[in-house]
Amino acid sequence: MTRTLKTYLGRDAGQRVLSGRIVRGIAERIDAVVWFSDLRGFTRITDTAPEQVIPLLNDYSDVIVSAIHEHGGDVLKLIGDGTLAIFTAKERAHACGAALSAAFASREGVAELNRRRATDGKPITDMYLGLHVGEVFYGNVGSRERLDFTVIGPAVNEASRIAAMCRSVDQPVAARDVRCWGKADIAI
Repeated sequence: MTRTLKTYLGRDAGQRVLSGRIVRGIAERIDAVVWFSDLRGFTRITDTAPEQVIPLLNDYSDVIVSAIHEHGGDVLKLIGDGTLAIFTAKERAHACGAALSAAFASREGVAELNRRRATDGKPITDMYLGLHVGEVFYGNVGSRERLDFTVIGPAVNEASRIAAMCRSVDQPVAARDVRCWGKADIAI
């Protein structure tokens, strides 16, 4: 049961559900780095090579989720080609460093994956990543019949907007918040 919950809900959320934190509307304020990423050109790939979509998502998810977990983050959701994750720590600087390390590892992993997939004649892509730090509500939201363990708040919205903005500024990774990175905006 523990492994199943952690597989479907994420490591921390699965543990919280197992400990009985399943009441609707109960959320705690936490300080977190919010990770929101999606894949470049995913719609084009689904339109031109639909039989490749599931294997492609699995390959890229392996790389991205592994990098997040290896650097102490918790994946909350896989949303189609998107990933929502958080990095928390007692010290904000540690969470920021872990998120940046995961971003670098993801970029390296995606580059290696692209080399392998291209050699096999499979579609390749890249990821867009928005990072933002701030206070979020972390807990259960939903109906009486279906709850979702998630994060909500302005920092989540901002991370999503930053990821979307990556397309227009032609940057794979962008982060915003002077309190975390030491300057207002960074692009990797």
